[in-house]
Amino acid sequence: MLLRFLCMLGLLLTVAWGQYDYYYPQRDYSYHDGYYNQYRQGFSFQCAHGEVIRSVSSIFSKKEGSDRQWNYGCMPTPQSLGEPMECWWEEINRAGTEWYQTCTNNGLVAGFQSQYFDSVLDREWQFYCCRYNRRCPYSCWLTTEHPGHYGEDMDMALDGNGYYVRGATTTFSGVDRDRLWKFIVCRMTDFDCTFQNY
Repeated sequence: MLLRFLCMLGLLLTVAWGQYDYYYPQRDYSYHDGYYNQYRQGFSFQCAHGEVIRSVSSIFSKKEGSDRQWNYGCMPTPQSLGEPMECWWEEINRAGTEWYQTCTNNGLVAGFQSQYFDSVLDREWQFYCCRYNRRCPYSCWLTTEHPGHYGEDMDMALDGNGYYVRGATTTFSGVDRDRLWKFIVCRMTDFDCTFQNY
């Protein structure tokens, strides 16, 4: 009887822990020495509700399949933007190719999802985007390349001056099996504007 009780208790704790991990994967804890993924492993990261990406950092390892470990920082959006109206995963950006993508529906980047592919020693990517009211981006620009050279560590952080990440463009080196990122950063209007689905 005691053995049966202990087995049931263990099962309940496992289920409860799994539910906690499912509902709060983005809380303020990190895995694997401060990174959200192990090398060659897929991962999914989302900021908490009402927060968007503020920083992106990673370290590169050629011996680990020319892959990177990733870490993200989030920041709350100001009250002037209101609550997120909707959030969604964008289309997949394929491994081994260059790509350019912004969040559709005037969304802001609030997460990343990625899967590693041994066949090309690269990752596919998806942005998790959230739309705030009918606010529109303006005064957009591209950051410098992150990292500065293939194979280097990467560290990009916004300084909190009212700019938000809306997407990225990347180049891929078939020789170095690594990517350089330029992030698309925009201000958002303080008023509702003509909504466009782009």
